[in-house]
Amino acid sequence: MSEKSILLLNRTAPYGSHAARESLDIALTCGAFEFPVSLLFMDDGVFQLLGDHQPQSIGSKNLSASLAALAMYDVDQLFVCKASLAERGLSEADLALPATCVAAADIQSLIAKHTSVLSF
Repeated sequence: MSEKSILLLNRTAPYGSHAARESLDIALTCGAFEFPVSLLFMDDGVFQLLGDHQPQSIGSKNLSASLAALAMYDVDQLFVCKASLAERGLSEADLALPATCVAAADIQSLIAKHTSVLSF
């Protein structure tokens, strides 16, 4: 790939650490500067894509607004690991945002298409 791009691997649950928020902040910043960015949600990171987050009971800010803002910043390359969904009893129909399902065997190829990869 001749154009520089970044892939953000989202592997952690949406709450309990700052990882999900930091990943979304990076994605929105890249989008604001028209830098190509993609997000891959895998492992417990798939929970970030579910709707109806209610983190107020644990004193956290809701990630849903940041996730919804991705489209406004032209961040539309969202991928989700099909195996991670299945392992958690989820399907594409459960996701609040459209994401392309990727087989576990194809993740390495997706990573190779990007010049930089950050894992959260």
